[in-house]
Amino acid sequence: MFILQVLIVLVLVVAAGTALVLQARSDRFQAARDRSLAAAEAFSHSPGLVDAMRGPDPAKVLQPAAEATRKQGGVDFLVVMNRDGIRYSHPDPTEIGKKFVGTIEPSLSGHVTVEEVSGPLGEELQVVVPVTDANGKVVGMVSSGLKISSVSSAVDQQLPVVVGAGAAALALATAGTALVTRRLKRQTHGLGPVEMTQMYEHHDAVLHAVREGVVIVGGDGRLLLANDEARRLLDLPPDGEGRLVAELGLDPRMAELLASRRVATDEVIPVGERLLAVNNRPTDRRGGPPGSVATLRDSTELRALAGRAEVARGRLRLLYDASVAIGTTLDVQRTAEELAEVASPRFADYVSIDLAEPVLRGEEPRGGVGSEAPELRRVALSGIRDDHPLYRAGEVHRFAAPTPQAQGFVSGQAVRVPDLQASSGWRTQDTERTQAIIDFGFHSLITVPLKARGVLMGIVNFWRSEGSNTFEEDDLSLAEELAARAAVSIDNARRFTREHAMAVTLQHSLLPRGLPEQDALDIAYRYLPAQAGVGGDWFDVIPLPGARVALVVGDVVGHGLHAAATMGRLRTAVQNFSTLDLPPDELLGHLDELVGRIDQEADAANEEATIAGATCLYAIYDPSSGICSLARAGHPLPALVHPDGTVEFPELPAGPPLGLGGLPFEAAELRLPEGSSLVLFTDGLIEDRRRDIDVGLQILRDTLSQAGRSPHETCEAVLQALLPARQSDDIALLVARTRMLADEQIAEWELPSDPSVVAGARADITEQLARWGLEEAVFTTELVLSELITNAIRHASGPIRVRLLRDRSLICEVSDTSSTSPHLRYAADEDEGGRGLFLVAQLAERWGTRYTPEGKVIWAEQPLA
Repeated sequence: MFILQVLIVLVLVVAAGTALVLQARSDRFQAARDRSLAAAEAFSHSPGLVDAMRGPDPAKVLQPAAEATRKQGGVDFLVVMNRDGIRYSHPDPTEIGKKFVGTIEPSLSGHVTVEEVSGPLGEELQVVVPVTDANGKVVGMVSSGLKISSVSSAVDQQLPVVVGAGAAALALATAGTALVTRRLKRQTHGLGPVEMTQMYEHHDAVLHAVREGVVIVGGDGRLLLANDEARRLLDLPPDGEGRLVAELGLDPRMAELLASRRVATDEVIPVGERLLAVNNRPTDRRGGPPGSVATLRDSTELRALAGRAEVARGRLRLLYDASVAIGTTLDVQRTAEELAEVASPRFADYVSIDLAEPVLRGEEPRGGVGSEAPELRRVALSGIRDDHPLYRAGEVHRFAAPTPQAQGFVSGQAVRVPDLQASSGWRTQDTERTQAIIDFGFHSLITVPLKARGVLMGIVNFWRSEGSNTFEEDDLSLAEELAARAAVSIDNARRFTREHAMAVTLQHSLLPRGLPEQDALDIAYRYLPAQAGVGGDWFDVIPLPGARVALVVGDVVGHGLHAAATMGRLRTAVQNFSTLDLPPDELLGHLDELVGRIDQEADAANEEATIAGATCLYAIYDPSSGICSLARAGHPLPALVHPDGTVEFPELPAGPPLGLGGLPFEAAELRLPEGSSLVLFTDGLIEDRRRDIDVGLQILRDTLSQAGRSPHETCEAVLQALLPARQSDDIALLVARTRMLADEQIAEWELPSDPSVVAGARADITEQLARWGLEEAVFTTELVLSELITNAIRHASGPIRVRLLRDRSLICEVSDTSSTSPHLRYAADEDEGGRGLFLVAQLAERWGTRYTPEGKVIWAEQPLA
């Protein structure tokens, strides 16, 4: 009754509090919705909004207006976005240009969307309102919202009063009920009439039904009561009640204890062939009648059961420890070592694990021929001593067919050898070694195959030596259970090893095998895959025409085969686009379109994840001018180390990550002094869970500030300073020290657009090649440049520039102001032209065209002997 009344009051208090909390939450949400909707609709209908969104720089116009409206409307944010969800305004300016977090599809159809999201400001309730033009077409959206915690309710102020009143009511009800209950218990001793009647009716039945003897002795030493179990255990006479305990013919120790009224707890007294555990307590300690009550238990079989129970408890504890300790890593050998460490010496004196060689490589082992087991390698061994004659860890062996190890592996069943001395098949493996094992004291063996998902991977051997009991039949099931649990973990590690090896192999096959030969840059690189799995970081060094070199660093978010495969596709695309000799910004634009098409194909097929968050930095260095042109798509800024050790992170236009589309990429040009270093890297180098990115950049700056290091020394120093203990992301690092072509390696002429200058140009070229000691290349170079100059004079207007570069090859360049590119074709017999470029293509090793802001450059390369 007491508990029921308290529960009723408690339920009422909780119900009232819950109702107020729900009402308060409803008030907060309704207030947040109304305020957000009003602000968003007001701004969406503001004059000039549509024109501003269609203007050349919407963000510049809309950001101050949106912030002013947000402050006046009392909302936490007011965001204007286009139909693709790209923000034009935000309270945090860094969020401008990023994808809006929320649902916009209903608003694109002209509806208002209300939802709760976890946005940049926290838990928010936001409203999305469409912006329409004069024709009713949705041209964008306005989103406004509040953090839910910023809206208060008047009910919150009343809640403490209600809770206090409820607590007071609960306290009063509890106190009143407690007083009434105490008085009732005092009068009835806690029992009602029905309960007391039932107690007396069942007293004798319960007393004589229990499997424990009960003996009550009065203060005068006479037996007052003995139940049936006590009569059986003590062999009491039928008329024993009412007689003195000393006259019942009991064992003297038992008679003395029952008559003494002394306290005894589980005192073991032999009675005939039984061992009785006796508990004795006096009955007058709390005002009861004088005497004592004793309970008797037959513990003859209890001790044997206790021993077996202790063994079973130890086995259960071992299995539990094995389930916790085995499989903590995805390393095959370490998992086997964990099994050996858990089972020895708690279950066996020595434990050895042998695995097939393919398992260590992540592959499935091939079975033995007939009854012959395959070749196995001992990967783990644990025992109580180190001077044993067993095979050592790392040794390779093959068990003979009659041995229990081979029988267990071939049959897939555990084998118990209780007496090694008497086992003849076991001795066929190695007579001298098996005799040494017996002489050492080994006497019993259990061998269990390691099998998981139908794959036999190896065997585990449990050995017992001198001083330990022989393996019994019950030990076989425990050994099988231990092996089964370890086999699953080993198979998981094997599968992980296989998949990781496949992913690493794929990744390495897609990365550069080495650096190409070039003289423009002194380059060193480091690539470290993540410990958790392969990722999508990549780099590349691509020689370009005109002795120029392109440097590429990219990153695909995520890990696994998909990231590695995506990285390979992007790297291949960059190499293909680089053959077109495109500027960095145009190349990233083409790469962005490619990523967009890949994502569209993935969405249509619904088979693979899209490329989300891929970044890239592309740079082209020209050693003839020292100018480096760079563009980036969401990638971290590179570091520029000047020859004096000064380090800076040049500000480059920040393009969006690949695949977002909508915004063009911009390139920037840097003039790099000879001997300066350009350091390109992925975010895994500077970002870490325990370190802020700004701290990582500062450490990188401090490490690079030491002048005089070679690129290889710079790579080592950077990794030593920034490499985390647990690498969770790939790291790509590329250090390029600049070189410049000497003045004597460059020859330039500017020619008027007149056919008569071709002969003079040939003479100047011949003279220059003679100064370089390249007389053997004079004939070919004259033919090539004559054709290129004549072609420029015929098809272009304005001055013509001729340049010779002596690098690893002889590079001939002719530039003009025309943007029309010549095409190689086969001329017919009656054609008067069309054979010049064919002649250039046959004489030069490579030739091509690249475009400049002033026109184009046609180049041809010849190898130098």
